[in-house]
Amino acid sequence: MTEKKEDPILMDGKTVAAQIREELKVRVARLIDGGNPTPILATILVGDDPASATYVKMKGKACESIGIESQKIEMPESTTTVELLSKIEDCNSDPNVHGILLQHPVPSQIDERLAFDTISPEKDADGVTTLGFGRISFGQSAYPCCTPAGILRLLDDYQVPLEGKHAVVVGRSPILGRPVAMMLLHRNCTVTICHSRTQDLPSVVSYGDIVVAAVGRPNFIQGDWIKEGAVIMDAGYNPGNVGDADFDACSKKASYITPVPGGVGPMTIAMLLEHTVQAAEKAARSQ
Repeated sequence: MTEKKEDPILMDGKTVAAQIREELKVRVARLIDGGNPTPILATILVGDDPASATYVKMKGKACESIGIESQKIEMPESTTTVELLSKIEDCNSDPNVHGILLQHPVPSQIDERLAFDTISPEKDADGVTTLGFGRISFGQSAYPCCTPAGILRLLDDYQVPLEGKHAVVVGRSPILGRPVAMMLLHRNCTVTICHSRTQDLPSVVSYGDIVVAAVGRPNFIQGDWIKEGAVIMDAGYNPGNVGDADFDACSKKASYITPVPGGVGPMTIAMLLEHTVQAAEKAARSQ
């Protein structure tokens, strides 16, 4: 008689993120008690996309929860690249601003990559600059993209062994798939990056000890693609609170899995807060 497989361990990002926020509260209070200004995260929102506005509001509340300020900068839909770059430079030169977040996406007339790369690396709390990605890829100091950083922190918190494991990343975006692949590589994983033109994708995914679902398509990763005992890190968030992996089907094979919502998502915001606090601490030390 075949033994029933145990249910996978749900990786509770909401609880881990709450623990991180409690630790950050202490660090922020220590900064302020030491005579330093309250850390500030500048959030730049261009246009009137409702989803983007909701995300910025959510991040503002997260800032308040640990005692830092959110400086909201709203610009019209008609904003030009030059106007946006000027606003970013204002934030770069403002000593009271410690972190800068440019909400993605921006209107189509704006050169988004140029805008990201105008953010000072010392204030790149969201980890979106080309320079930051290069530094992370070479194992140098920089603020990593927040979602990849959150994935690695969650893996560490659950003490998932990484060294020597085969990690399969499904997705190659510059702020998720590519950076998380580099970060896993630096943790001595063997990394395969898949994308829309990967041949026989189910077969490739089936080799993954760790599978990062970052393709932006609901329920894309199927249960029969998954290796028995694999760790599923679902970084997708689609309408209807659905991830990029078919949760019910993948759970039948996985040893660990992140739920959607409540898995990777809360960790992303926690990393944004941590990077902002780190930037404020560095600024205080340099005084």
